[in-house]
Amino acid sequence: MSAWRREAARRDRLLPETPLAGPMPWVIAIMLFLTVLAAAAGLGLARAGAQLRSGLAARLTVQVVEADPVQRDRQTQLVLHELDRLAGVASYRQVDSGRLEQLLEPWLGAAFDQDGIPLPAMIDVELDPNAGSRVTAIGEALKSVAPSARVDSHADWLEPIEALIRALRLLSLTLVLLLAAATAATVVLAARATLDTHHDTIDVLHLLGATDGQIARLFQRRIAIDALIGGLIGFGAAAAVVVSIGGRIEALGSEMLGTVSLSPGAWLLLLLLPLAGTGLAMATARVTILKTLGRIL
Repeated sequence: MSAWRREAARRDRLLPETPLAGPMPWVIAIMLFLTVLAAAAGLGLARAGAQLRSGLAARLTVQVVEADPVQRDRQTQLVLHELDRLAGVASYRQVDSGRLEQLLEPWLGAAFDQDGIPLPAMIDVELDPNAGSRVTAIGEALKSVAPSARVDSHADWLEPIEALIRALRLLSLTLVLLLAAATAATVVLAARATLDTHHDTIDVLHLLGATDGQIARLFQRRIAIDALIGGLIGFGAAAAVVVSIGGRIEALGSEMLGTVSLSPGAWLLLLLLPLAGTGLAMATARVTILKTLGRIL
């Protein structure tokens, strides 16, 4: 342990280190803050897309649109009977007429004339998980027994939402990659500035027989410490923002917005970002320093 301390003391005399000294840790903190936010958005949207797909893609809504109440009831019974025997149908439920009136009340008022506005019969159908390819066949079978039946697949209106989620996920990934490139560029500038500042020290180390690799490790260690400290600061600030926004989303009580959340696995991936940023900074610093030292000599 004492030997390690003596070695650290020698390194500190060569390159004095002060925590949070200079702009680099703070620039890294800002980069990691934005990176974690972009990654959290992408992971949250990925989970939301998966939950929407599993919860809604395997569902149908069957409407029997018939003005004559006798014919409507007859065709509704035929549809229910057909759903009993169709393969791929996991369950179904006819929506009560009172529930339909509640749904229409915000648009038509509380006392609309039901005789003047005939309400269609509505049936919610849930398919088996692997029955997505049978949607067309099920719709044709229902229409063959009830010509007034109209089958709406939830996957049809879910597709634009999924397309939007995919686009936003791609945007999040692009932002993460751009921020990683910006972080690497920051490390390159910081490494070159550090080499210029300690040019005389490097000359002395070369005269003493130090190799480029040994000198690179000295600067690499310093930059890695700055990157790790900045990364942890940025992660902490971003995590606080993500938790705060998540709490506000939960308070809204929206089922669709509530699906935009982070799983424990997603949090683990976010926690690895400061370490990944430190590794990127170390690798970038080493390559930059070795190339610069090679040009100096």
